[in-house]
Amino acid sequence: MKRISVVLFSLLIAACASTPKTTTPQAPQPSEITSPIAKPIEAPVINTAQDADIEAKRLAAEKLAAEKLAADKLASEIQALQKQSVYFDFDKFSVKPEFLEIVNQQAAFIKMHKQDVVTIEGNADERGSTEYNLALGDKRAYAVEKALELLGVSSAQVNAVSFGEEKPRLLCHEEKCWTENRRVDFVHKIN
Repeated sequence: MKRISVVLFSLLIAACASTPKTTTPQAPQPSEITSPIAKPIEAPVINTAQDADIEAKRLAAEKLAAEKLAADKLASEIQALQKQSVYFDFDKFSVKPEFLEIVNQQAAFIKMHKQDVVTIEGNADERGSTEYNLALGDKRAYAVEKALELLGVSSAQVNAVSFGEEKPRLLCHEEKCWTENRRVDFVHKIN
């Protein structure tokens, strides 16, 4: 019996002993797949002083372009305003209602541009003496100046002068020329 017990004991130990499993390699799951580690690309060294200089030049160029655009727009507005005139009847110096819109446009521009100084030039046609025409041109310029001031334009921004008959727009000796010469012109100067 001893022998049987030894054999059974040996079988029991043999049965309990595990044999190593042979596993076949399995394909990796998609979540387990990793790409080979690539060597990181080195960014070029940035010269911050040079980049700051380039950025400053770009900003300066943009500012210059914006200032030129604004200056061109302002010059265009001034040119349009200087083409406007207020016309008067023969031997009169009151601003006629049909020219009040021109006075309003002039006033709006002058008030918007505090550095603008406008010269109001009073003119007369050739009829009458030189002294009379100078006085009439002065009254016409003064009438427009007062209209501007009533609309809120500072008197410091307005100069009134008279040219009398010395600056005719047309040179003929008939009504169509005289009508054109009885006027007030606007000359804007931005300081």
